[in-house]
Amino acid sequence: MDRKLTWYIFAGMMLGVLVGYGVHLALPADDPWFVSTTNSFRLLSDIFLNLIKLLVAPLVLSTIVVGIAHMGDSSALGRIGVRALTWFITASFISIGLGLLMVNLFQPGVGAPIPDAADAARMVGDVKKLDPWQFTLSIFPKNALEALATNNILQILVFSIFAGVALSAIGEKGAPLVRGAEALAEMMLQITGYVMRFAPFAVFGAIANVVASSGLAILATYFELLVEFYVSLLLLWIVLLTFGWVFLRQEIWKLIRYIREPLLIAFSTASSEAALPKMFEQLDRFGVPRRISGFMLPLGYSFNLDGSMMYMSFATIFIAQAYGIDLSISTQILILLTLMISSKGIAAVPRASLVVITGTLAQFGLPVEGVAIILAIDQFLDMGRTATNVVGNAVATSVITKWEGMLEAPEPPEMDLPHAPADTPHHGTRGLDLREDI
Repeated sequence: MDRKLTWYIFAGMMLGVLVGYGVHLALPADDPWFVSTTNSFRLLSDIFLNLIKLLVAPLVLSTIVVGIAHMGDSSALGRIGVRALTWFITASFISIGLGLLMVNLFQPGVGAPIPDAADAARMVGDVKKLDPWQFTLSIFPKNALEALATNNILQILVFSIFAGVALSAIGEKGAPLVRGAEALAEMMLQITGYVMRFAPFAVFGAIANVVASSGLAILATYFELLVEFYVSLLLLWIVLLTFGWVFLRQEIWKLIRYIREPLLIAFSTASSEAALPKMFEQLDRFGVPRRISGFMLPLGYSFNLDGSMMYMSFATIFIAQAYGIDLSISTQILILLTLMISSKGIAAVPRASLVVITGTLAQFGLPVEGVAIILAIDQFLDMGRTATNVVGNAVATSVITKWEGMLEAPEPPEMDLPHAPADTPHHGTRGLDLREDI
C-alpha cells in the first residue's frame, strides 16, 4: 500500500501539471469557467489540508503526554531536550550560513525585475516588526483549549510537557488519563490512514491550481532563482544527510526510503503540517520509539526548520541585490543572527517565512516591498524548503534516538510482509509501546 500510495501521489503531481497547463492555455483568467475550475482544484487541496490540521493538535498532544508520562526519569527528558536543542541550533547556523554563502556566490538578485512599489506594497500587506519579547510571551499558552483550537504547536508543546510531567509525578492516579492519551494517539493514527487515501487527489488539486493560475512561464521567468535556490537546498541536504550518516551509518539510506511519502506530501502541498502524521508513522517503522518522536517532531517543527531558514537568508539578500543595495559582511552576520531568533516557532503561521523576511527587511531598513518580487514563485520555493524541513527533522529525530541508544530495528515495508493478516495494523503500534524505561 505504501509504495502504491507513493506512485499515486507522484501521478497526481504529474497529472496536475498537465491538466493545470491545459486549463491555463484553454481559458483566459477572467473567464467564469476558469475561476470555477481553479476553485475546484483548490477545493481538493483545501479539504485535505483541513483534515490534516484536524489531526495535528490531538496527535501532538497525545504523543507528547504519553511519551513523557512513560519516561519516568525527568533527567532523560532534560538530556534529550539539551541534545535536541544543540542539534537544532547547529543546523540553524549551517542552514542560514549556507544560504548567505550561496546567494552571495550566485547573486540571483542582480538585474531581477522590480515591480511597481505601490502594487508591491498592496501585495505584501501590512508588515509588523517582529518583537522577540512578544514572541517569547506567545510561547506560553493562557488557554490550553485556544492553543488546541488554533493548532499552535509551540503552545501545545508547552502544555503537553507540563501535562506529561504531572501525570508521571502522580503515578497511578493519572494512569486512566495516560491510557486515554494512548487510545487518542492510536485513534488519530487510524484516522491518518483514512485521510492519506485522499492525498493523491489533494496533490493533483494543489499543483493544477498553481500551474493553471501562473502557467509554466512563471518557471521560465524566475528560472535562475529557482535553479540556484534548489542547488543550495541540495547542498544542504548533502550536509544534513552526511551528519546523519556519521551517527546512523548505512541506516541513513533506509531512513531516506522510509520518509519518501512525507517528502512528496510536503513538497506537493508546501505544508509541513500535511506531512506530520505520516512522519510519525514512518519513523515508527524506521525504529524510532514514539516517546522520542512524539517529543522531537513537534519541537523540531518549531525550532528546526532548516529549509525555511536557508530560504529566509537567501531571499533577504536576494531582495537587497535586486535593489542594488550592497550589504557588508558585518550587516549580513547581524541579519543571520536576527533570522536565527525570529525564525523560531514560525511553523503555525501561514506564509511564515514571508512574515519573518518582511520583518527582517524592515528592521535593517531594506525595501519591504521587494517581497513582491518573489511572491509570484513563492509557492514553488515553498515546496522545496518545506520538503527540506521534513528531511532535517527526520534526520534530527533519528540521530537523537541513536544517540540515546533507543533506535530499534526497522520494520520491513508492508509489501515485504506477505504472511501478515490483511487487517494487521503496521502503523505506529510498536511506536506506541512506551512502557519501557529510558
